[in-house]
Amino acid sequence: MAIKCIARLRSRRVVQDQLQTPNEVEAEGGCCWANLPQELLWELLLMIEETESIWPQRKNVVACAGVCRSWRFIIQQIVKLPQLSGKLTFPISVKQPGPKDSLLQCFIKRNRSTQTYYLYLGLTNSALSDGGKFLLAARKCRRPTCTDYIISLQAEDFSKGTNTYAGRLRSNFLGTKFTVFDGQSPQAGAKMGKSRSSRLANLRQVSPSSNYPMAHISYELNLLGSRGPRRMQCNMNTIPATSIAPGGLDPTTQAELNPYQSTPTSFLSKSASMENSVSDQKNGGLVLINKAPRWHEQLQCWCLNFHGRVTIASVKNFQLVASPENEPAGPEHEKIILQFGKVGKDLFTMDYRYPISAFQAFAICLSSFETRIACE
Repeated sequence: MAIKCIARLRSRRVVQDQLQTPNEVEAEGGCCWANLPQELLWELLLMIEETESIWPQRKNVVACAGVCRSWRFIIQQIVKLPQLSGKLTFPISVKQPGPKDSLLQCFIKRNRSTQTYYLYLGLTNSALSDGGKFLLAARKCRRPTCTDYIISLQAEDFSKGTNTYAGRLRSNFLGTKFTVFDGQSPQAGAKMGKSRSSRLANLRQVSPSSNYPMAHISYELNLLGSRGPRRMQCNMNTIPATSIAPGGLDPTTQAELNPYQSTPTSFLSKSASMENSVSDQKNGGLVLINKAPRWHEQLQCWCLNFHGRVTIASVKNFQLVASPENEPAGPEHEKIILQFGKVGKDLFTMDYRYPISAFQAFAICLSSFETRIACE
């Protein structure tokens, strides 16, 4: 009953905003629902957040944040970060680090005719066949000297000049080196906007035409043509290497952050150029490398344990772990941070965890779709 009431409130609020000017709405304190007793409102919203834990029911939590300012403030306090709750609630969640305790299971669908890739959040064990919660989409654009993947918050809008633009992935001419660009400045701490459209996700406050390098991906050349899987390395310039260490940098304790805010600036590099980003990485950025597979004598192939999440052998399949660099390897360097693999002709699984986000994981996986003869 409470959930149906919330949906009715939300639809009624939309009509109210359309009939009134922004000044009139602000003068009224948002809406009549703002005057509910705070204790009652807190218990009601807390109950909704706890019971509506999975999509599509989770949309009711998002609807509550759009009722009025007082409701939105309480939702900010109740909804936890993905790294703590393991839940993706608002659009900004795709730019926040994944859960610490487990891999968040997603999958990617490829449309060969349109060169488009869709990222979905897995909802059930049979989500690959039933469908999932849409997160991001990317479209491949070939250039004379490179290839771009434009990443968007919408499935059909890939314009750089719109608020749906999330970032892009660009390759070099050979398709052996890639740069991940974020559409949002690392220095732009997102804040709650006053317009109704920006209340649910201030990821829409991103400057549409901006590009900020946040990661570099490189594939090792295989000039001799030796057998074996691809070798890749990801330099996560905006993530410190200490983030995976016990007691290391944790965004939840190092900076104030709520479900509407982007990644804190203390967790990000201050560089705005590719050259400076590489320099920052050398001074302590997290480096991810593919986990070395084992040769199976009976099967006569290279094998990795994907725990049932990958069913088809492919050169695209990989698992990424943190590189110890020049330090002794510890348990934190054995944890799978990102794994990607083929389960159908145009269907792939993508599982990721802290400290990378869904956006970063998606961009890394997109690089694996590029055909690179020199690396195989």
